[in-house]
Amino acid sequence: MASTASLRTVFARSALLTSSALALNANTERKETKASDDCVHAPHHHWNHTGSLSSFDCAAVRRGFQVYRQVCATCHSVELVCWRNLVNVTHPELELKAMAEEVEYVDGPNDEGEMFDRPGKLADPLPKPYANDEAGRAANGGALPPDLSLMVKARHSGLDYVFSLLTGYCDAPAGKVMPAGLYYNPYFPGGAISMPPPLMDGQVEYEDGTPATVTQMAKDVSVFLNWTAEPEHDERKKNGFQNLVCMAFFALAAGYLKRARWSTYKTRAISYVK
Repeated sequence: MASTASLRTVFARSALLTSSALALNANTERKETKASDDCVHAPHHHWNHTGSLSSFDCAAVRRGFQVYRQVCATCHSVELVCWRNLVNVTHPELELKAMAEEVEYVDGPNDEGEMFDRPGKLADPLPKPYANDEAGRAANGGALPPDLSLMVKARHSGLDYVFSLLTGYCDAPAGKVMPAGLYYNPYFPGGAISMPPPLMDGQVEYEDGTPATVTQMAKDVSVFLNWTAEPEHDERKKNGFQNLVCMAFFALAAGYLKRARWSTYKTRAISYVK
């Protein structure tokens, strides 16, 4: 009996020490902190092109390109997109040629070693708002507007983030002091963003007559930026579906061939005669 009581005492003390060590470890454990923890996470929206067999809405991409040209292009660039990439996506080839020719591009050197200006062509990238990064910072109070070519892929919940950011401007909550030149947006890390609200109702006039509300313009330009990040989106899904159909056909053919070749071995009877 004495030995049993001593064993119980030892087990009780061991359990107490183990629980104390676990509690101490839990209190001293470092917690990972992310820069996105100080902002509101963008809610999920259902987009028409995110289905397994869904493609981009070309009308929305065209309207989004119009919003980008008339609003976003004053500060932001899309360096990875050329005029030719937009052919038969937003506009016909002739219309895009006319748009490109309206922009002057610096080219050269010529035979005399000098740079010269020429009308744009389809092979040129979309024009930048600033000649260099220093000019961009000087025009925006030291903040450089980022390139938007891959913005949807560069942000967590990319498409939802862009839409929520564009529509999420509001007054700062009580007790939060906003520095001069910054605007409150709960979806931006820290809540303070140097970009003023870029969209207003009726800011653009859509060619197809769609009402240009803030929500509609934010949706369209978000879809356009999703296209700039994934211009191969529709073709990738098309090729993937074709590959799945081919794989299913070959799988059925392989299964039938296997059954046909092995049927004679599986159905035969082997008799052992003594």
